[in-house]
Amino acid sequence: MRIAILGGDGYCGWATALHLSNRGHEIAIIDNFLRRQWDFELGVQTLTPIRPLPERLAVWQQLTGRVIEPFIGDVTDYDFLASMISEFRPEAIVHFAEQRSAPYSMIDRKHAVSTQVNNVVGTLNLLFAIRELAPDCHIVKLGTMGEYGTPNIDIEEGFITIEHNGRKDTLPFPKQPGSFYHLSKVHDSHNITFACKIWGLRATDLNQGVVYGTLTDEVDMDEALINRFDYDEVFGTVLNRFCAQAAIGLPLSVYGKGGQTRGFLDIRDTVRCIELVCINPASRGEFRVFNQFTEQFSVLELAKLVQMISREMGVHVEIDHLPDPRVEAETHYYNAKHSRLADLGLEPHLLSDALVNSLINVALRYRDRIDPAMFAPQVNWRAGRNRRRTTSMLGRDLALAKEPLSSSIS
Repeated sequence: MRIAILGGDGYCGWATALHLSNRGHEIAIIDNFLRRQWDFELGVQTLTPIRPLPERLAVWQQLTGRVIEPFIGDVTDYDFLASMISEFRPEAIVHFAEQRSAPYSMIDRKHAVSTQVNNVVGTLNLLFAIRELAPDCHIVKLGTMGEYGTPNIDIEEGFITIEHNGRKDTLPFPKQPGSFYHLSKVHDSHNITFACKIWGLRATDLNQGVVYGTLTDEVDMDEALINRFDYDEVFGTVLNRFCAQAAIGLPLSVYGKGGQTRGFLDIRDTVRCIELVCINPASRGEFRVFNQFTEQFSVLELAKLVQMISREMGVHVEIDHLPDPRVEAETHYYNAKHSRLADLGLEPHLLSDALVNSLINVALRYRDRIDPAMFAPQVNWRAGRNRRRTTSMLGRDLALAKEPLSSSIS
């Protein structure tokens, strides 16, 4: 298949592009490198050193003989997006090109607005471009389990059948997003649903849980292909933070009671899910929803698991409970259905199998790059305005962040 990966230079996008290319699909990466710029803005860096995209693609071609075609531009620019679709003629478009951090969206008004403009406008541009130029193209949209929130009932896969006043209907599952980022994902889902209904487009919304791991078969081929490992308090995941803290012997920082429960999946399962959905597309006019995760854990369960495995490796760490900067239930019911991808053939990896090689060992390998200042929560949901670090706090040359983007990528 001809598959375009929007946001293909990012964490999920990069692993997906390599996996699909290795499976014989013709791949294009579309990116504007905004994710790399956010690191400079926030004064943070991924634990793993990421090479410039041209170098990554060159190494991939040398190793495999397969070419991944780059298109450098912004999905909020309709003319650019339309020209890419006209030139590449994709049969499927995997949409990762969004600001994906809840804390980033909660820093202040500016970050909330930029998150929603980037995400909602980019998705609207994609819908109109596909309607005009590639109406049979299948949209594979990365959603989030965070759209649902934490209701006191079981979470279905996208839709729920209800009875009310003697009548029965199947409706979209109620959404209770917990940040301006999650709200942007809800708006995307509504816009895509509407476009499929009125224009007959085909789309699959993948409500993904928290992804972990750095290694896939393809990424593991060469150091130059290594993927991101974000552990800072804005873009980092809780599991990455725990592994980085353990690597340098710091206590694992649990927000509140630690009962916050979410779905999790290995990056190897993410890329496989994307392929399964691409080769089994939605029908014309169909908007379908899959919950994309394999296991459920509370934050405290994750901390205890990392603590236990670290101790088995000779690293002894404690667990600290910090005041929760987010507005969320610290203990709650959580049971989400996730059978539709398994029905397509997904055979999941388990966290217990990946925690050492793909997480803790990676954190230990790059422990000299860990900045302890990046762990402390600085974005408060209740404040509405937060102060952020600058690049100088990492000891970087501020001039580097002001250079042209093509020369400042690292």
